Amino acid sequence: MSPSNDNYALISLKDTCALTSMSKTMIHRLRSEGRFPAAVALGEKRIAFSRQEVQGWIAQKLAARAA
Repeated sequence: MSPSNDNYALISLKDTCALTSMSKTMIHRLRSEGRFPAAVALGEKRIAFSRQEVQGWIAQKLAARAA
């Protein structure tokens, strides 16, 4: 995938869990509270997340740790 297409890369819930080291339950809880990037609906029972948004969320967590 080229760098320009990476802005639009979607990752599965399973990959999101692996990237954040959080469970599906925790991700769903944070989403419902508005504290995690919104999911993209791919079908009736399938969601994905923007890789860029999840990585940005992780970066914010790391920055907050340093503060």
